[in-house]
Amino acid sequence: MQINFEYGQGFMTVELPDTTDVYIPGETVPDPPYLGNIYEETLKSILNPIGMQPLSKLAKPGRKAVIVFPDKVKGGFQPTSHRKTSIPIIVDELLKAGVEKKDIKLICSNGLHRKNTKEEIKSILGEEIFNEFWPTHQIVNHDSEDWDNLIDLGYDEMGNRVIMNREVYDADIAVMIGHALGNPYGGYSGGYKHCATGITHWKSIASHHIPGVMHKNDFTPVSSHSEMRKRFDSIGMYMEKCMGKKFFICDAVLDTYARQIAIFSGYGGDMQALSWEVADQRTYIKWATKKYDIVMFGMPQAFHYGNGHGTNPILMLQAISANIIRHKRVLSDNCVVICSSLCNGYFHDEEFPSYRPLFDLFQKDYHNTLPDLEKYGEYFCSNEEFIKKYRFNYGYHPYHAFSMISCGHVAEMHCSAIYIVGAIEPGFARAMGMKTRATFAEALRDAKKYVGDDPKILALPKAFTTAAVHLAMADE
Repeated sequence: MQINFEYGQGFMTVELPDTTDVYIPGETVPDPPYLGNIYEETLKSILNPIGMQPLSKLAKPGRKAVIVFPDKVKGGFQPTSHRKTSIPIIVDELLKAGVEKKDIKLICSNGLHRKNTKEEIKSILGEEIFNEFWPTHQIVNHDSEDWDNLIDLGYDEMGNRVIMNREVYDADIAVMIGHALGNPYGGYSGGYKHCATGITHWKSIASHHIPGVMHKNDFTPVSSHSEMRKRFDSIGMYMEKCMGKKFFICDAVLDTYARQIAIFSGYGGDMQALSWEVADQRTYIKWATKKYDIVMFGMPQAFHYGNGHGTNPILMLQAISANIIRHKRVLSDNCVVICSSLCNGYFHDEEFPSYRPLFDLFQKDYHNTLPDLEKYGEYFCSNEEFIKKYRFNYGYHPYHAFSMISCGHVAEMHCSAIYIVGAIEPGFARAMGMKTRATFAEALRDAKKYVGDDPKILALPKAFTTAAVHLAMADE
């Protein structure tokens, strides 16, 4: 059979054995139906929140409100996207209850991601909200290095450092717009993951995006019961305790194409798990009838975190690990990964300024595995050039690279070998512990020394161009 795997700006056509099983999100197993009248369902959810009062009771004249929304990495850009549907409704409810327009602030929860540009913010929010609030400087990116707008709340009950956006802390009403979409880090985006990562500081991220959490047995395969998820919840609830108010969360359960399956609003401690019950139907797919020895997919150059994700060697390994975390339930213990990637050494240094220096550091001074680099987090995060590029030049925060290497090591923990096919500069893959071959056929031949002469193969086309699922065994 022929399969087209993502490769650079296009595809690589591969001839695979006819015994290969293929899974395509939203096609092999159809998603649950998406909502017909998205506006009405969103309005109904916002007007009838779970576990807390509606905005009409929370909002009063003289009160200040913030609306925290995710960056471009998640959520879709279509006219009926969750952000474009829910935020106008929430603004309208606040205004009707007496909050003045000047007292509403919209904050992009980019966390350690690069700040979103004016054009990206407009594409996320839509022209109506953008034109209403941008000219008066009421739409901003979170800045995790702006200590004039951060507050240090100390440590929560789990020992997590909690530093958060001061405007969110000071507001009378804090609304979070999120998405219950399958995520290798703790099961789902949205809920308390949103505030624990999106409006905090790198020292808060360093409570959970670290080897001590990500390399535990409860992290792989992915679940919403891991220590990472517990830390998200602990941080979010500790924020609420310190603020003296609950987040008003409005999360949409999304399908493969970012369309709303369901909407849940209210208190995170009550509505988060309810949203997961619906999201589970689309995300945890009980499909496989056998364990797979080889998993194959392809990487485009630009996806998820930005242009260069599929060529930057640290991010390449992180993306491979993400698939292992999602699909470990259906993979054999000695599984092999075969992945197409340009691997041309394009780090995209402006967008990912700390990545190349960290990659270079990995090549020397007794650094044998990625966790050996963890000790340099404070050093990189005190580098003024890296910080300035994050704050003023649309670059990723330096600690982002450390969270990615923590994830990247998961592939080494759970795979016998990782092959990169089609590498233009194969040394970058080899420097991260991956093998290189010119073709899938050559990689498959060599992989048999790990998995035997009759391996069970799983192909995952569109692995990075659609919203992935978490595969499970049919009888699990």
